[in-house]
Amino acid sequence: MATTARRPPPPPPASAAAAAAVSISSIPSILKAYSIPLILFGIALFFQLVVTPGSFPPSHYDVLGVKKYASVEEVTQAYEKLTSTWDSSVPVPSVFDAVKVQYAFELLTNELWKRDYDNFGIDEQSHVINQATEQYAGATVSEIKSPLMEPNSFDLAEHTFNVINSENFLSQFDSTKAWLIQVFSFGSNRCANFSNNWKHIVTLLDGVANSGMVELGDVRLAAYLAEKKPSGHPFFKNGLPTLLAFPPGCSSSRCLHRYGGQLSVDAITDWLATSILGLPRILYYSKESMVQNFLAKSKPHKVRVIFFSRSGERATPFIRQAAKYYWTYAAFAFARWDEGDSSLWWNMFGVESAPAIVILKDPGVKPTIYYGSINNSMFIDIMENNKYHVLPQLRSVTSMELGCDAQGYSRAGSEMRIWYCVILAGRLSQELNKMRETIRRVQETLNNNGGELNALDQDSLSTPAALAVKQKRLTFTWLDGEAQQVLHFNFVILED
Repeated sequence: MATTARRPPPPPPASAAAAAAVSISSIPSILKAYSIPLILFGIALFFQLVVTPGSFPPSHYDVLGVKKYASVEEVTQAYEKLTSTWDSSVPVPSVFDAVKVQYAFELLTNELWKRDYDNFGIDEQSHVINQATEQYAGATVSEIKSPLMEPNSFDLAEHTFNVINSENFLSQFDSTKAWLIQVFSFGSNRCANFSNNWKHIVTLLDGVANSGMVELGDVRLAAYLAEKKPSGHPFFKNGLPTLLAFPPGCSSSRCLHRYGGQLSVDAITDWLATSILGLPRILYYSKESMVQNFLAKSKPHKVRVIFFSRSGERATPFIRQAAKYYWTYAAFAFARWDEGDSSLWWNMFGVESAPAIVILKDPGVKPTIYYGSINNSMFIDIMENNKYHVLPQLRSVTSMELGCDAQGYSRAGSEMRIWYCVILAGRLSQELNKMRETIRRVQETLNNNGGELNALDQDSLSTPAALAVKQKRLTFTWLDGEAQQVLHFNFVILED
């Protein structure tokens, strides 16, 4: 039987072989071209499968095995079902797991806590879980005492705070003043502990800025004032209480400022006065630097105002606002009162205790001292009565008010045709200070005589001058001749 030999398949065409070789050799170049997209895809997949799930830890609803936003009844049923098995033969959970279940149950069955947790993620007592776990370490589940958390007793009726709601929010901004708003909750222990500080802050802001409170129960307004997560869910990054400031003229969330510092009266009022209102800071001076850095460097025309404080707190907003207004007339400083330094302050200024305000005027004039706490209106009155030296300096900004401007009017008013201004001019020196003291004595004598004028005094040589002082037609002042760049001589032409 004859056999036929099989022939090998014919070799592939040269063009096909070449194409296969080219496709194999091009794989590295293709991988190189798409290396960056592949790397980014790998990173994205890693975040999706590993990182992202870890960023969203189980909620308290997950701990109880119920759906998110489950009702109080559903939460209670799930809790009872879980705890009913703890005394049976079913393996008992660890203390940590048992504490988490107890905590979740208490949080989600308290009406206020559940509301704040559901709407804004507020969970300010989560530290209780770790504390209870450490407390009951080594104990059995049955030894864990409940409740783990105690509700607070915050009652807004005890205070006269301005509560803002969705209906009156926009109307509150008719004022041109800045606003400081506290977002709070009746269910927050931190807000309850902060209430006394808030009361003090509201008092210090009187006359400087408005204040108000927004409760989380007004979900619409609270959500408007909250920060937003990428998912759009509202939250408060720093928890409660949250403090927000609206600068003057701002009535929108786009221009509000969020406070992120300590919840102390001093820190909050300093932030508002500095960052929101732009008020000048008043520095503290030690006993060593008071003379060299404050008294010696203050301009001679300014009255010196020194606040003595026992607490060391910074100047309140209303003091800083008044300081800004009276900056032309006065220089301001703070000093910490220490009983060990009391004799030094007594010898320097005659101050006996703190709190106190010491006002230093002309050289040789006894300091004026005010003791005790003050409010905004009291301090304005103090400054208005003490903004000038006893013998004020003649300056461009004071000439009109002193009645020493030839183009202005006397202190008596525009109806007065004739008035006088006595000016002592010279360089700053001891000689000038002595002359200023002499003029002050003359002024004081005329003031005393002016208050006692009667018909029998008409023959006295000082009577016309005393009468002019009494009628505000005569002013005494002094001029720093060395500081004048250009001298102007004004002539007043009196017509019959």
